[in-house]
Amino acid sequence: MQEKLWNSNYIKVWIANFLMYFAFMLLTPLLPLYLRDTFGADKQMIGLVLSGYAVAALCIRPFSGYFVDSFPRKMMLLIFYGLTALFFGGYLAAGSLTLFAIVRMLHGAPFGATGVSLSTVAIDVLPSSRRAEGIGYYGLSNNIATAISPGVAMFLFGRFHSYPMLFWLAFATALLGVLISYTIYPRVRELELNKQPVSLDRFLMVRGWAPFITILTMATAYSVVSTYVAIYGQERLGITTGTGMFFTLFAIGLILSRLTGSRSLAKGLIIRNASLGLIVSISGFVLFAASPTIWAYYLAPFVIGLGNGHVWPAFQMIFINMAPHSQRGTANSTLLTAWDLGMGLGMFAGGAIAEHFGYFPAFWTGVLLYAGGVLFYFTYVRNYYNKYKLHD
Repeated sequence: MQEKLWNSNYIKVWIANFLMYFAFMLLTPLLPLYLRDTFGADKQMIGLVLSGYAVAALCIRPFSGYFVDSFPRKMMLLIFYGLTALFFGGYLAAGSLTLFAIVRMLHGAPFGATGVSLSTVAIDVLPSSRRAEGIGYYGLSNNIATAISPGVAMFLFGRFHSYPMLFWLAFATALLGVLISYTIYPRVRELELNKQPVSLDRFLMVRGWAPFITILTMATAYSVVSTYVAIYGQERLGITTGTGMFFTLFAIGLILSRLTGSRSLAKGLIIRNASLGLIVSISGFVLFAASPTIWAYYLAPFVIGLGNGHVWPAFQMIFINMAPHSQRGTANSTLLTAWDLGMGLGMFAGGAIAEHFGYFPAFWTGVLLYAGGVLFYFTYVRNYYNKYKLHD
């Protein structure tokens, strides 16, 4: 008989991750509008302010992987998640653009560390025989939050026109996630602190540099689109209430591909899933950048979601399979560091390009960079993984 996949600890980690991303995505589509309407920020300034969290997350991710591998993982999870919740409350106290930028940047550090902690604890509480399948389903927590949260945000804002109310809701949601995390009981493991010298490979998985590049380019393309999709929809297509649907369709694509892809991962078809996902994903980005129409505005996110839903769990397994079991946290943090770096580049560079040259040059910059990452994957990364993987 197969070991039980949906055990109580796994369900709690799944819900805690859902709540964190629900809180985060509740604010994501509205923050560019909030900065424009409240502080009069232009596109370049919006990109600079919003990229602050990615910079902080990028700085903390490698260290969070080391902490998660070296100290009790539940303790680290509660510390990082608690700080993440507190910074959601910090948006309420930020009365100027400068203060908001500071809070946004500082928020990225615990948010990035919490993501590493949750994904590593999820791996710990999964039965080893069903780990690949469980990782695929674990990602559904992000995806469902992404599907629901922006729509909820746009509905509530359309009804009450209150940014503080949404900040309070995000704060309360994150606090609930902390409480649920407290009830998780991962298996006790022997700590590795001081058993091996501290080196670069304890903070970043050096041998993961090749898949790192592909994920970075995917994140950059996604960042440019997701950050400016609300303002672009308003200014170029006359869409005033459809941003929530954009993210919902993206998440539906993610969910569908996760459901089908998890079974393929369970059969060991990691490279096939990654290859298929990259082809579908880049097609969606090309569609969005090439066609300034409403139908492309809504079809493209669904196609991107279908692709990304295959890419992410496959690449997570690539990183995990290239790392010793004692460095699962480092493997996860390296993957997420690649994503953070790409998100920060997309927000900052995308804002500067959009301000001076327009939206479509910004979108195409992300697409062309991602196309380079996809080409690099097919010509190098696949063979590199098969050469350096430690286990299947």
